[in-house]
Amino acid sequence: MYAQTETYAEKLGFPKGKKVVIFHVDDAGMSYDSNIGTINAIDKGIANSTSIMMPCGWVPQFFDYVKKHPTVDAGVHLTLTSEWTNYRWFPLVGKDKAPGLYDEQGAFWHTVEQVVQHASADEVSAEIRAQLARYRSFGVQPTHMDSHMGTLFEPKFLMSYVKLAIEEKIPILFPGGHASLIIKANNVPADRQQLIKQVGKQLWDAGLPVLDDLDGSITSHNLPAGTSDDALQTFKTQKFIELLNSAKPGLTYIIMHCTAPTPTFDQISSSGQSRKGDMLGMMDPTLKTFVEKEGIIVTTWRELMERRKTKGERTKE
Repeated sequence: MYAQTETYAEKLGFPKGKKVVIFHVDDAGMSYDSNIGTINAIDKGIANSTSIMMPCGWVPQFFDYVKKHPTVDAGVHLTLTSEWTNYRWFPLVGKDKAPGLYDEQGAFWHTVEQVVQHASADEVSAEIRAQLARYRSFGVQPTHMDSHMGTLFEPKFLMSYVKLAIEEKIPILFPGGHASLIIKANNVPADRQQLIKQVGKQLWDAGLPVLDDLDGSITSHNLPAGTSDDALQTFKTQKFIELLNSAKPGLTYIIMHCTAPTPTFDQISSSGQSRKGDMLGMMDPTLKTFVEKEGIIVTTWRELMERRKTKGERTKE
């Protein structure tokens, strides 16, 4: 029987009291700029995980990269919202099968709240399964699945997400351990904290690795005015260091959005500079040096699955 204080990192065989992290880049496939930013963060930096938005237009180009780099963690960024004003994407299942996923423009709804209001769990389940199927149509197996804007963390849809993970034996982004950063950032009430623990146990019992915590705050920081690339990199690197210092021991998933913005990206979103900062932070040797100096262990979904399989075999013995 595991002690309640044991982290999922320790259950997976990482040393007790260690901070173990995945540096994850969201939104691959969303745009050319996002693809280049993601590739820079991985190839020239310490990012080591990404996930692809299957309804978006630049997906094929990113799969060209994935196929040429088969050891890179690349998952399905399960997408149920289309948040920008001038650039939209659309459900993969038809409107006849899932009318609740479509807004008045024929795209996904802009906000999580709108999806919760209009879509059923069955419609969401059909869509996320279609996105997984499209991913596999490129001849690649995903290392994991996660949720764009956290829509699948909503209680109405959570079990559809968990069921898909268990059926397909694909790990998912879910902070099933102490969840300290996410609970503090979102003022998660006690009943939701209990649900977090229950879902974490359910995933673990199904033979999947489970995360202890996650943080997605990096991209949302207000930037200093008139920031040069050097100053932007220094600012974001410091924010990454502050985040790593605040993380508790265990397995923490650090989410960012890395983009090499062109004027076209500025027509999509005003977040281009912050996303550029995320990319530059990942590429900063100062951050890599800090991680090594602090003894922070950087892992991947591939390693987590291998460790989980090993732990499962030991349990059976």
